[in-house]
Amino acid sequence: MILTDQQILAAMKEGSIVIEPFRAECLGSNSYDVHLGPTLAVYTVPILDAKQHNAVEFFEIPADGFVLLPERLYLGVTIEYTETHKHIPFLEGKSSVGRLGIDIHATAGKGDIGFCNAWTLEISARQPVRVYAEMPIGQLIYFETSGECSTPYDQKQNAKYRERSTRPIESMMFRNFDFKTGRWS
Repeated sequence: MILTDQQILAAMKEGSIVIEPFRAECLGSNSYDVHLGPTLAVYTVPILDAKQHNAVEFFEIPADGFVLLPERLYLGVTIEYTETHKHIPFLEGKSSVGRLGIDIHATAGKGDIGFCNAWTLEISARQPVRVYAEMPIGQLIYFETSGECSTPYDQKQNAKYRERSTRPIESMMFRNFDFKTGRWS
């Protein structure tokens, strides 16, 4: 089941959901709107390699906006820092953003119990489109779980995205490859 506005507020009161900063006007009937942070990143190499760390270049979105170009992947970040201790958070694009031809995630829309961070966005555009820092970019939807979680994400030794950041975080897929055994984990 998806949490309603009242259930999200109750979970926040008990501390099982944290949204910082929280703005009441961003709470929908069954979701919470998140906003594009001021920093974007792009990879600095033309061919990405899943077995290696691929460096990124960070830049700030100017006050007059930044034009996203097709065929380019941009990493963005939400202004909002979130924690989810009992529910499964899903990040979806807002329909108004989708109608501009912007996708905010390629495959990483689901969070885990114990995810505590801002959300890195994998942004792509169908045609050139200007975006602005602080614009609404997506919405978080929270699902109830069935049963207890034995190891929340923030307690996993191999969790790759635990370090709190206000900037987009590039892929850490290379940490899943063991060069000694030649195997992926």
